[in-house]
Amino acid sequence: MSESTISSYRDLRVWQDAMAVAEACYRLTQAFPRDELFGLTSQIRRAAGSVPANIAEGHGRDNTGSFVQYLRISQGSLKELETHLILAERVGILPLATSQTTLAQCDSLGKMLRALIRSLQDKAAR
Repeated sequence: MSESTISSYRDLRVWQDAMAVAEACYRLTQAFPRDELFGLTSQIRRAAGSVPANIAEGHGRDNTGSFVQYLRISQGSLKELETHLILAERVGILPLATSQTTLAQCDSLGKMLRALIRSLQDKAAR
């Protein structure tokens, strides 16, 4: 999508992919044990929702420096999410196949975030 067609954070592919990851995390945690509701279920959902929320908030700041800062916060939340997913798999409440699929989505999203940050920084340096 070209820059001229981006009128909202919702037009950003990185936000769309972050929302897809968050949605997947909400769905996969539905199968978690009830006693994890205030543990890993809550942690995964909070971290997953934080990624697209920070992309949106940063975009809304209308300042490249602030946007980059919020994208970095999204990266941090994404790494937190990955850690919770790995833990859930290690303790046996998340099937390995589901863990691998979701972690692959996270990896792709992380690359997209890094590329956007680099692009914004390069643009600001010009």
